[in-house]
Amino acid sequence: MSASAQRFSRLSPSWRTLYFIKEQLAKGIYAAALPPARALAQVAVADIGAVAVRVLEDAGRFTGKRFDLASDELTGNEAMAILARVTGRPFSYDQVPLDVIRQRMGEDAVKMYEWFERVGFAVDRAALRREFPDVTFHDFESWTKTQNWSGLHV
Repeated sequence: MSASAQRFSRLSPSWRTLYFIKEQLAKGIYAAALPPARALAQVAVADIGAVAVRVLEDAGRFTGKRFDLASDELTGNEAMAILARVTGRPFSYDQVPLDVIRQRMGEDAVKMYEWFERVGFAVDRAALRREFPDVTFHDFESWTKTQNWSGLHV
């Protein structure tokens, strides 16, 4: 690692993201490896970018700080209800078996989903909004309203 990269890695804050809000819904199926009633913190990709820009613009203020990012926290059942309301189309929940996750994503992904199911993950979103008041975080419903759902085949 170059000296400048080492310096940047020491100075830059770290944050982790748990679950990206993705477009995986082309056929009206909300698929996840968690049970439909398990809540999980999620983050919109645009929100990751907005926070990163803010951190880079004011690096001195954020040096050494760590942030857990989440735009929303909801269950698969809640996500399906929002999707149905916004799109006017029905959605079904498909709990992806961990064997499928293992085949497609590896053992680390299985461990992650097992931990999510056992422990869950929540983020203090109010504190995050206080830390980044100029970032407009997208809850799942607001994110859903920005998507083009014309390709749904439900």
